[in-house]
Amino acid sequence: MLLMDRQDEASSSFTIKSKVRNTYMKPRIAVFIPAHNEERSIRDCLAGLGDQSLPKDVEMDVFVIADNCSDRTEEAALDAGVEFNLRLTVLTTQNNKQRKVGALNTAWKSIYGDLLDLYDKRQTIYEEYYKNSIKAILGMDADSRLAPGALSHLWDGLMSSRNIGGVMAKYTMRMPKKKSLISKSDPHYEDKISTGEYGGFLSRWWTHQQKQDMASWLLDLQYSGGSTYVLGGQATLFRPEALQEVIDENKLDGPWQDESDVEDMLLTWQIQKKWKTLISPNARCYVDAMKSYHTFRQQRNKWQSGTVELLTNNNIGVRSKHRSKIWLSQVKTLMNLVIRVLFVLLIVLSVATGQFTWSWIWLTPVVLASILNTILALKTPMHRPIDVLFAALLISPELYLWVNLITFTNVWLGKLSANKKDGWAVQYSAERGQTKSKLAQGIGAVVLLAAAATYGCILQREFLTSETVQTALRPYLQSGWVVLTYLTIISSIAMIYQIWKLRGRHKA
Repeated sequence: MLLMDRQDEASSSFTIKSKVRNTYMKPRIAVFIPAHNEERSIRDCLAGLGDQSLPKDVEMDVFVIADNCSDRTEEAALDAGVEFNLRLTVLTTQNNKQRKVGALNTAWKSIYGDLLDLYDKRQTIYEEYYKNSIKAILGMDADSRLAPGALSHLWDGLMSSRNIGGVMAKYTMRMPKKKSLISKSDPHYEDKISTGEYGGFLSRWWTHQQKQDMASWLLDLQYSGGSTYVLGGQATLFRPEALQEVIDENKLDGPWQDESDVEDMLLTWQIQKKWKTLISPNARCYVDAMKSYHTFRQQRNKWQSGTVELLTNNNIGVRSKHRSKIWLSQVKTLMNLVIRVLFVLLIVLSVATGQFTWSWIWLTPVVLASILNTILALKTPMHRPIDVLFAALLISPELYLWVNLITFTNVWLGKLSANKKDGWAVQYSAERGQTKSKLAQGIGAVVLLAAAATYGCILQREFLTSETVQTALRPYLQSGWVVLTYLTIISSIAMIYQIWKLRGRHKA
């Protein structure tokens, strides 16, 4: 009797497997969206996926990973999935300490299995077929939105060659609506402002600077052949085989790692060992910007510290073919810092000691910078006339550059510290308003220092302009001006080359 039961069971199993083997499963794109308390933004993200026209005979499955949520992210995602007719599954994490990385790996394991599972669970024949049917994985942020047709462009780029491991969309920051459009008597005024959808002049100005910065980076990538050293997590289409190779080669339980504050750059470098990583010239994705100085600084601190760590940490065991280009960018930033600090120092000493002489040749780099930033402003998507004007006058570019120079200095000085900060935790705290900016105190300190120095120079005017002081400082001033001249010439040549490149028809 037992033998007959086993024979019947085997026969039944054979029949089921035969039916499965004869079942045609269409190729599909799996979408991974990690979402930590994204109740307000997840609907817009999913609406963008609902707008997509899929390639012929290709299906799309969406996986929203509700990561340690304390709001209604899961319910909002399920409602949006029904509203936009998406094949949507919500996965939930518990006690996930790896944040975005852990959420993405949760989605990966739900399809490809958990290599750390002690029971070594076998996938069913259906799960095997489903796994094999996935031809691309789209990683997205919950506050991003794909433009219509973007997914098809990403797919075409990924499928254009067998050796392409990932294709990234072109990112454009969403400009906040004018805060003045909301009546202050509106009972939902505070709630609407808190969503980040509206903003005042400063937040809109700040958003455009990030948008122009992103446009400049995207144009540089396209003029360099379209290869990118980072596949941004906002919207990138990956080839599953490339991700699997990263797992196998590095003995991981998922493609994404939290060993770096820039997990997307680390993954890109690992993929680049055997695969190409490209930017799509046509796929656009709209992303949220940091709308205040404080949140922007914390985000850029995380990005810059993660980049520096990848460049300098030999224990990571991975190097990008773009490494020299990234180092060149670091050197360029350092040169911008040295030029400005040296210029201010030389001007102050020259004026204070009565040895300042004006030269019209100094306007050359200023004019070049104005031309370059005007072109970049005009090539930035959805630019405003005021943005182009501020760019031409160098008001916006110079203020934005100084903020980045402060970040650059802070990160490299931090390399000397024994205590490593958690970039993700710091950025999250800033976005939630749990930390405050020290911008006002910093500006106040600079103003007081400048006022004290000016007052001191006026009091000691006779001594500072004496022949003894002038003779003592003259060799140092002359050497300083020579060094500044050479640095300015190098910087000017770099700007001319960039202006020459921007004559092409590439769009940001």
